[in-house]
Amino acid sequence: MDARPAVTAAPPLIEFRRVSRTYGSGEAIVRALADVDLVIREGEFVAIMGPSGSGKSTAMNVIGCLDTPTSGSYLFEGIPVEGLTRNQRAMVRRELLGFVFQGFNLLPRTTALENVDLPLVYRGLPPEERRSRAMQALASVGLKGREQHTASALSGGQQQRVAIARAIVTDPLVLLADEPTGNLDTRTSREIMDLVTALNRDRGITVVMVTHESDIAAYARRIVRFVDGRIDSDTPQRESA
Repeated sequence: MDARPAVTAAPPLIEFRRVSRTYGSGEAIVRALADVDLVIREGEFVAIMGPSGSGKSTAMNVIGCLDTPTSGSYLFEGIPVEGLTRNQRAMVRRELLGFVFQGFNLLPRTTALENVDLPLVYRGLPPEERRSRAMQALASVGLKGREQHTASALSGGQQQRVAIARAIVTDPLVLLADEPTGNLDTRTSREIMDLVTALNRDRGITVVMVTHESDIAAYARRIVRFVDGRIDSDTPQRESA
């Protein structure tokens, strides 16, 4: 008889169990998500796609603790998020998640360094540590030497790099990217996606990305397509050479 203790597998990083999200009531009710089951494991790079109104943005909001299911359960590292208080969900967002948006969401008259430094201010870190970490984050996205440029003085691609640096300066478990190349030209979009791919590959950051562009989704290793609030397909992608 084998007396060795059984090895318990770690829970998925992100798990939906029959998650539904409805808005409104009566005849005006909208079912944005309908009994969705979804598992995303640590280190994955998942693209979420679907037409307008398919539920992809609602799914992203639930994953990002910006919304909660109407029914079903969302587990983060095995913990039901809907059972957390508002402050606890805010802590998950602050400590474990990084966000990148289509519109960059930078303070335009504030320097790149100060924009990246901001999440660390909320953590209460001392100025010296904040500056050091923000400088490292900016260097990691190719913006060494641009630290004192205001956001408004940077190109769109550079602004998105600042936004990515801000998202990763806290060393998050998950990078949530909502249409990260939507405001960028083709060449700059490729540069940003090469950067996101490197963060996933080299630093092991789990990436969940919403996009409507097939060429951008192709950077992911898995594509989940939503239609009418449900998952229509969940397809692994071949690794590029």
